[in-house]
Amino acid sequence: MVDDVILLAHGDGGELTYRLVKDLFLRYFPSQALQALTDAAALNLPTGRLAVSTDAFVVSPPFFPGGDIGKLAVCGTVNDLAVSGARPLYLTTSFLLEEGLPLAELERVVASMAVTCQEAGVEIVAGDTKVVERGKLDRIFITSAGVGIIPPGEDLGYHRVAPGDRILVNGGMGEHGLAILALRSGLDFAEQLKSDCAPLNGIIAELLAQVKGVKLMRDLTRGGLITAAKEIALATGKDLELEEGAIPVSPLVRGAADLLGLDPLYLANEGKFMAIVAPEEAEKALAVMRQHPLGKEAAVIGEVREGKGGVYLKTAFGGTKLMDMLAGAPLPRIC
Repeated sequence: MVDDVILLAHGDGGELTYRLVKDLFLRYFPSQALQALTDAAALNLPTGRLAVSTDAFVVSPPFFPGGDIGKLAVCGTVNDLAVSGARPLYLTTSFLLEEGLPLAELERVVASMAVTCQEAGVEIVAGDTKVVERGKLDRIFITSAGVGIIPPGEDLGYHRVAPGDRILVNGGMGEHGLAILALRSGLDFAEQLKSDCAPLNGIIAELLAQVKGVKLMRDLTRGGLITAAKEIALATGKDLELEEGAIPVSPLVRGAADLLGLDPLYLANEGKFMAIVAPEEAEKALAVMRQHPLGKEAAVIGEVREGKGGVYLKTAFGGTKLMDMLAGAPLPRIC
């Protein structure tokens, strides 16, 4: 029996499926709720409002500097919960596998997920595996869902955003998107670029614990900073005014983006978030973020203004550009 690659039989619910679950998934995902192998996980939840998120991950290639599709699946779901003010607790995951995928590649992904779960303090408590014929899928896709608790009294949302609020980010823009593009394109500087993929719940928990004036947060994934800013502007009916010179972008990312004709403010991030904070607490928020390893390059990058849902970028040359959402997808299958 060939057992070093994924076979269609690994997805038929029989002996090979059982061995895959017992010998691989349960070895890396030790949650008692998952070990029981029941049809649904029975979970104990703290008091508070329930937060639920789900996402699919189809990044190509599945392994990249700074991460892989497994780490991305955990971080993406954890971060969606965290920016909503929730404490992420439990994840479920579904693997879509192509026939012929080396089991060593799958184990590498699963091991990465286990490490990232430990870092984020979450557990994978349920899952599923499907195998499709060779050529019907590109190696591996992952869907994950997450559950978290929003503590009593926590109230983040568009309704709280007001003129004068400050806009902060926790670090440099465009790192994930450019790392994927450079690797995919075989560019000479690909090895110098690294994805920022990371779980944000730690830095966000510290921010919410110490700064009561946090009003809204968004993670800056597909479409990057500007697309997220535009979505906030439209949802609130306010204008967001950003200072181009204040937005952190590493020299390597800026140079590579200029070479490729891309704007790093539209590129995907997987370890960055935007926070809108009351003006009197902006400096405190900045200090808290900079104390965390994922916030050392945090910056105040702009301000909320009265308006009609516009995003304005004040350039280094003294002009102002009206910005809009990303049109089209220069980097498909980025996450």
